[in-house]
Amino acid sequence: MSKRLPVNKDNKFCYDIVYEHDFSHLTEELNQLDFNLQDKKICIITDSNVEKLYLNELSNLLAKSCISVSSFTFEAGEESKNLTTVQNVYEFLIRNKFNRKDLLIALGGGVVGDLTGFCAATYLRGIDFIQIPTTLLALVDSSIGGKTGVDFSQYKNMVGAFHMPRLVYMNLSVLNDLPGRQYFAGMAEVLKSALIKDGKFYEWLINSFYEICQREPEYMEEMIYKTNQIKKEIVEKDPFEKGDRALLNFGHTLGHAIEKYKNFKLLHGECVALGCICAAFISWKRDLISSDDYYEIRDMFVPFCLPITIEDIDPEEIVALTHSDKKADNHGIRFILLKKVGKGIVDMTVTDEEMLAALKEIHFTEEDMKA
Repeated sequence: MSKRLPVNKDNKFCYDIVYEHDFSHLTEELNQLDFNLQDKKICIITDSNVEKLYLNELSNLLAKSCISVSSFTFEAGEESKNLTTVQNVYEFLIRNKFNRKDLLIALGGGVVGDLTGFCAATYLRGIDFIQIPTTLLALVDSSIGGKTGVDFSQYKNMVGAFHMPRLVYMNLSVLNDLPGRQYFAGMAEVLKSALIKDGKFYEWLINSFYEICQREPEYMEEMIYKTNQIKKEIVEKDPFEKGDRALLNFGHTLGHAIEKYKNFKLLHGECVALGCICAAFISWKRDLISSDDYYEIRDMFVPFCLPITIEDIDPEEIVALTHSDKKADNHGIRFILLKKVGKGIVDMTVTDEEMLAALKEIHFTEEDMKA
């Protein structure tokens, strides 16, 4: 039996996260779901990078067990995460006569998973899909919890829906093929999860950073499983982000604004790292955490090859962008701060001035170079 982590919704089983080291058990896992795989058409949705690595293997594996396997590939990158790509997927599914009994598979990172999930949520008012994440960020965060969506006019994840996958199949060997920058970008979500919920896990990450950077398999599996447990427990209590699920946005308010300001030239995880540092800075200035805590949090992103400063930004423009983020409402911006390492809190009182001060803390200028 594969190692698995069940995820519930409304106190009832919803789907399994399955941990494997290849794709060989995928058909077996699909056949355990409450539908007849041999009566389904499958469409694998992926991007131009992942297509070259795994699409043929997965298509050949599944073709033996269903009516047909087709695939839709879009250009890799955040620039493709939009309604135009969604429309192209709809047209492909319609032309190939996909119905509500068929299945979509998201094969890729966060962009692929978010977009495929949104297509599944909205095509014919909802069809089944499964997640097969291929980046660390998707393995530890975006493939879990049923948040789907796309960007709209460069506004991050502004159009979306909650739609739970039927299965999350994790082939952990995909980490061996992941470029270094992509791998370390995923570490931002791991560190975020530890900072908001589990101080002991945070200490384990600090003590295990060498093995994690070397991608030692037993450490990878432990890290991913623990991060998944944190997110599972949060989304089970709050599947639609009415309360504690907002904690998962630690680092994302300013992170998303930086991502948009830089026109998505930085990876999502890199922007989240910068956002986490800003949030920790505000927490320190409010006397929620100590200066030692703040500087340790900031410096812990360094061994995981994540940025702690950024050049060529306009802090005031980035603050302005936070007011069009989906985390803003009529009462202000929902900001996540740290009460201590391992305990995040939701706060609605963070001011523009506090965000400006935090952004100036990470802004590396010409004057800094001269100092």
